[in-house]
Amino acid sequence: MQIPLFVIGLVSILGQVILLRELNVAFFGVELIYILALGVWLFFTALGALAGRRFANHSAEEIIPLFILYGISLLMSLVFIRAGRLIFSGVPGAYLSFPEQMAVTAVALLPVGLLSGLMFQRAARMYVRFDRTLIAAYGIESAGGLAGGVIATAGFHRGIQNFTLAVLCGLIAFATAALIFSGRRIRLYRAAAGGLVCAALVVLFLSSSLDRGMTAWNHRNLLESLDTPYGRVTITKLHGQITVFENDAIAFETEGTEAEMFVHPAVLQHPNPQSVLILGGGIEGTVKEVLKHGPKRVDYVELNAAMVEAVRDRLPGDIVASLKGAGVRLIIGDPRAFMKDSGRYDLILIGMPEPESGQSNRFYTKEFFELCAGRLNAGGVVALRLRSGENFWTPQMVRRTASIYRAILSVFPDVIVLPGSTNVLAASRGPLTRSAEILTARFEERKIKARLVSPPYIRYLLTNDRFFEIERLLKTSAVPVNTDRRPVCYMYALMIWLSKFFPGMALPDLADKTEKLFMTAAGPWVSGVAIVVLFLFLRRKPSRRNAALVLTAGFLGMVLETVLILNYQMKEGVLFRDIGLLMTLFMTGLALGSAAMNGVMRIERRGGTKIRLVGAGLIAVFSLLCFMVMMIVAEDGSAGLALTGGLLAGAGLLVAGIFGFASARDLQDQTKVISPLYAADLIGGCLGSLVAALLLIPLFGLDVTLGGMIVLGAASLLLV
Repeated sequence: MQIPLFVIGLVSILGQVILLRELNVAFFGVELIYILALGVWLFFTALGALAGRRFANHSAEEIIPLFILYGISLLMSLVFIRAGRLIFSGVPGAYLSFPEQMAVTAVALLPVGLLSGLMFQRAARMYVRFDRTLIAAYGIESAGGLAGGVIATAGFHRGIQNFTLAVLCGLIAFATAALIFSGRRIRLYRAAAGGLVCAALVVLFLSSSLDRGMTAWNHRNLLESLDTPYGRVTITKLHGQITVFENDAIAFETEGTEAEMFVHPAVLQHPNPQSVLILGGGIEGTVKEVLKHGPKRVDYVELNAAMVEAVRDRLPGDIVASLKGAGVRLIIGDPRAFMKDSGRYDLILIGMPEPESGQSNRFYTKEFFELCAGRLNAGGVVALRLRSGENFWTPQMVRRTASIYRAILSVFPDVIVLPGSTNVLAASRGPLTRSAEILTARFEERKIKARLVSPPYIRYLLTNDRFFEIERLLKTSAVPVNTDRRPVCYMYALMIWLSKFFPGMALPDLADKTEKLFMTAAGPWVSGVAIVVLFLFLRRKPSRRNAALVLTAGFLGMVLETVLILNYQMKEGVLFRDIGLLMTLFMTGLALGSAAMNGVMRIERRGGTKIRLVGAGLIAVFSLLCFMVMMIVAEDGSAGLALTGGLLAGAGLLVAGIFGFASARDLQDQTKVISPLYAADLIGGCLGSLVAALLLIPLFGLDVTLGGMIVLGAASLLLV
């Protein structure tokens, strides 16, 4: 059963990546969907691991149809996700209601999640009945997950589209059912699987056309669509207007005025900008508008090379010409990494996506603004844009903007906010100009020609009552500064998104209330005592104690993994390149930990004193690992690729080691613990993902979160 277990891990992880990417596109790239969908997936997989465990008869007849159903369900789920807006009669460009979004997510993930858990349960039962261990089965499945992660990452870097990967994943499941199992009683299943292999090969041959046809369901004037490491880029054309979508949300369109609304008010703040750095957004016309001010040097840094290549030749001639203009240099790379070794500039324009994710938030923190300050000439100006309501800001919108305003104000003495549907924030170490007369004089002197921005427009920006009201709101808002260590802006962005469906979410300041509740002297003590009391209750019954220990290990592992990856992204800025390798190293740790504990179990099979000492040692090392990472984060250090990968592998090894310890202790029949322990591991990971990303890290920061994990790890010794 080694090969089926390996394939189960492979198709589960590969299928998970495929469907999470599809859901992200279906819901316009909102990162919260990733977190919620991952939690839903893990929950359904846990249900599958628990389902029907009392009626298993340990035969291939139970497993082969599960592989067939998994391959079919994966492809059908992908089609359902893409058709979701049509099924629910969604308005083009608008969100489905929150219940409808959750319905699409649940329906798409339910069959594949249940089947993943059920396949592992059945295959592991067949494996351990030959006097083998659960931890060995867990290790083989983890090795398969490692392979699935490598295929998903390598496929995208090779330009293989998500639908093609889904067909390949289904093909692997069908081929496993057709080729691995044998016996007279399953000949019909094998014949069906063989037929599905042939059908999958035909679909694979036609995948490009089928993929384009499904994309056209939501983009009728489709020119091109491609999947990149950052998401799906889709290009449409109607009556000469080119529109570019990133994860189905409009990035820009060639007939709009967004670029000039951002560029001209910002560039006019500098009396003579000769060197300009543009971080993102150049292909939407930002470079073209900057060149109207006559700079000698323009460096444009773009993160997504695939998008630039796909869009550049389809843009209007004036935008294409600006990208090839004298003194213009296009650099493909991470903007934050580029800032570490770049030259100096008179003006830096930050055109990165809104701070709605852990990836984009890193361009709106105090540490990033300090990088910008170090690259400005004397009197230099840095500017960014934030979208909002033009006439009314909800409390959450005020707090989101204020956290960024306070971050930039902590670096630059003078900050000005120019209001509109897109707000422009300009900052400098010298005094900024608030005189409409001076700015309009510069505008006319440079002979700027624009469709929207004009001298009356500039005067309106600086003299309307919103200009003064916004400044008052931001200065009087008591919100934390948005930093790398404590990315509070990310939480406010999520609250703003949720408030679109639940208006009451626009009002409360959860960061302030939670800080008052938990950061007082009594808060940590109350939390610690509650955890201790819970663990003392759970340890009274062996089965409950073991499940609680595995759940805690899964929770700790997921929180630590989230912190390490987020810290690496903030400091190194190349997560898109290395995420596959980092996740592979975590899965490698799981496989190594499983192998190591399997060896320990052979020495001490019945769970005596020695294996209990091993369990206590694993918990102690887990707490020590959290402490090491906390020291790295607290010192604002970067672990680098090698150390981050090693720490992730260590986390995976410890999670698998604790899983193996719990499966061996006080237990004679391994088959009895497969379902509860595997489900507990998945639920712990689910909770760790949700709690870390939505609550702990945004509210308390990376270092305080790790401090809490040290306490949790120490308390879990009660379960040993």
